[in-house]
Amino acid sequence: MYSELKVFGGRAHPALTEEICSYLELARGQVSAFNFSDGEIFCQIEENVRGADVFVVQPTCQPVNDNFIELLVMLDAFKRSSASRVTAVIPYYGYARQDKKDKPRVPITAKLVADLISAAGADRILTMDVHAAQISGYFDIPVDHLFAAPVLLEEIRRLDEPELMIVAPDAGGVARARAIAKRLDCDLAIVDKRRVKANEAEVMNVIGDVTGRSTLIIDDIIDTGGTLVHTVDALLEKGAAKVFAIGIHGVLSGPALDRIADSNLESVFVTNTTPLEEKLARCSKLRPLSVAGLLGEAIRRIHDNSSVSSLFV
Repeated sequence: MYSELKVFGGRAHPALTEEICSYLELARGQVSAFNFSDGEIFCQIEENVRGADVFVVQPTCQPVNDNFIELLVMLDAFKRSSASRVTAVIPYYGYARQDKKDKPRVPITAKLVADLISAAGADRILTMDVHAAQISGYFDIPVDHLFAAPVLLEEIRRLDEPELMIVAPDAGGVARARAIAKRLDCDLAIVDKRRVKANEAEVMNVIGDVTGRSTLIIDDIIDTGGTLVHTVDALLEKGAAKVFAIGIHGVLSGPALDRIADSNLESVFVTNTTPLEEKLARCSKLRPLSVAGLLGEAIRRIHDNSSVSSLFV
């Protein structure tokens, strides 16, 4: 059993840190961070953490590099302040899409990021729906990989759409979509997609009969929205009656919000693994889902050395 539980957060997503602390009925840990005029990041812990079980909440979302370096700086500060254990809570793990050497002379940046987080002083990682499952193996420290499925299932049931069909937007998302479809006893369709280049995809075919059906696309990351709107068009061309979507990580960069607003989507559900406040104000089709309770419960169980596996559904 570790000593006192303390939860801190960087500047990437203070609202999520507050929600997690509210769930745990804890005061948020006091830490200050700022940038020098040349952009260098400085942080100072404003309370005693000697011997504490520290959790640092910091998704590596936009601006990705600043938030990532801030995470490293904070981890180093906690380690040098004699915290008993430091867990990096990374709801959205940036650089996860660069997880393999699939072209000549390219890096495996997801592994590089894992090495840097470990070197900075993290003793443990808590993350959610990482783009590729093998990334857990890039770390030489324990990784608790949560899934947003319990939150998604609750919201999908609220939709109350008859004969709902779950759609995997590409081959890589089949396992995730199949697991959701199985829990809901729904049919499954798969979109065969060919990627032209980074952030640009061309939909080729829909596997499964979606004629007259309400369909729900389930993806892990919605970034520029190109894949999503192409998938919507393909489903409607095949006769789908309605199209909804869920993106676990609503990165929503570049033209994403405009594309979603102009599309024939009924609504898009996104979790708050990344900040949503400004995005919700700009796009009326977005529907937020909170994973703070799920992360908070995982933090409680890790601190108490109890099982986290029941949350892996």
